Amino acid sequence: MKAVQLISHGAPGQLQYHEVPDPVPAPGEVLVQVRACGLNRLDLWMEEGSLPGASSLPRIPGGEISGEIIGLGPGVSNWRPGDRVAVQSNIFCGQCEFCARGEESLCLKGQLLGVQRDGGFAEKLAVPERVLVRLPGKVDFETSAALTLASSTAMHMLTHRATVRPGDWVLVIGGASGVGSGAIQIAKHLGAQVISTGSSPAKRNFATGLGADYVVDSESLDWPAEVRKITGKRGVDLVVEHVGGGVLQRCFDCLARGGTIVTCGATAGREVTLKLWPFFVKEQKLVGSYGRRRLDILAALQWAAEGQLKAAIGGIFPLAKTRDAYDALRRRQVLGKLIIKP
Repeated sequence: MKAVQLISHGAPGQLQYHEVPDPVPAPGEVLVQVRACGLNRLDLWMEEGSLPGASSLPRIPGGEISGEIIGLGPGVSNWRPGDRVAVQSNIFCGQCEFCARGEESLCLKGQLLGVQRDGGFAEKLAVPERVLVRLPGKVDFETSAALTLASSTAMHMLTHRATVRPGDWVLVIGGASGVGSGAIQIAKHLGAQVISTGSSPAKRNFATGLGADYVVDSESLDWPAEVRKITGKRGVDLVVEHVGGGVLQRCFDCLARGGTIVTCGATAGREVTLKLWPFFVKEQKLVGSYGRRRLDILAALQWAAEGQLKAAIGGIFPLAKTRDAYDALRRRQVLGKLIIKP
């Protein structure tokens, strides 16, 4: 089959588009014909070699996968060839204490597609049947690839790791990103007043088009002051943050008393300084959020089928042009999700 393999780390690293052996499903696995796979910031970290933990090369990246089943390994009985599926990117064991209570993102033996095992920038993929989710009839492959990882991450943040009440002020950092575009829509559907950020007029207009009530310029030095002005100096109840570093620190300047920051990323830095006195005096919360549960994927796809969550697709690239998609994402030229189609 044709696939894109990461051969060596770097920024950029060496990606090769070539023929590799077809995967063979092991017992309990299925063979999926990949129809679409989203490009994620995680793929850039993998390319750069900056992810914690070991990952061997060569590796086929890509974790936001949709497709249809074309083969069954021994012991698989719940799926049939032709079934349309989304693939959960965090491979979970299904046996540890966290999996037993439905918290697959905390699995003690978890692996990531495209990192510890081959992902979806290929024509075919073998995965355990337990990580498959059936696609609703109204959800196409491209929509699934755009939502299954990024928007399910936002769903996990807004409905499981934090709570949104009708009328709450919610600040979504980077509204033109995959997580941000999903978070704006989810927060609005839950009844929030949404402020977002964008570093260019195009990105700010994009966030407005997704439903943000206000969008501030993240390139401005005093953007937190603008957020507080919008909220009548009160601050926001919840910040959806996925950048880290200095951006996370500045989010505290936007936060109301009793407010929460929920964070899932560290693109701009993995270490921050916390001003502890105002943090506890104002009874604020900083909540970590990692990945997604199966329930979050099911919710995101169901919302999409009902028209409540739309895929914000910024471009579709053939498999042979995967390098171009990486370059566009690295240059921060992307509005929404980029999709790779074998």
